[in-house]
Amino acid sequence: QVQLVESGGGLVQVGGSLRLSCAASGRTFTTDRMGWFRQAPGKEREFVAAITWSGSITSLADSVKGRFTISRDNAKNTVSLQMNSLKPEDTGVYYCALTHSGWTNPKTYDYWGQGTQVTVSS
Repeated sequence: QVQLVESGGGLVQVGGSLRLSCAASGRTFTTDRMGWFRQAPGKEREFVAAITWSGSITSLADSVKGRFTISRDNAKNTVSLQMNSLKPEDTGVYYCALTHSGWTNPKTYDYWGQGTQVTVSS
């Protein structure tokens, strides 16, 4: 059984930074990709970033390029999202998810964590 657990969310000021982590367990993830999505109240879940478990190929949403960085630590089965220069529009629940084939479409992800709240105050 695959389990994903996010951590690191919280309240930050505009322009501040926050680092989210996702711990994965249940099996090996050699051929998988880990993604980060976020969802604001009343809005659809949107893609933020993704990384391959092997090879560290990354993809970032245009809205976060230059501000966010996704990385992984295979030895610890964790994926992190470093968020800098945060804006109010970055506010939402951030989810990590696991896919075997997709990048930006949440429907292609097979497993999801419970999410961690990120609030950016202005």
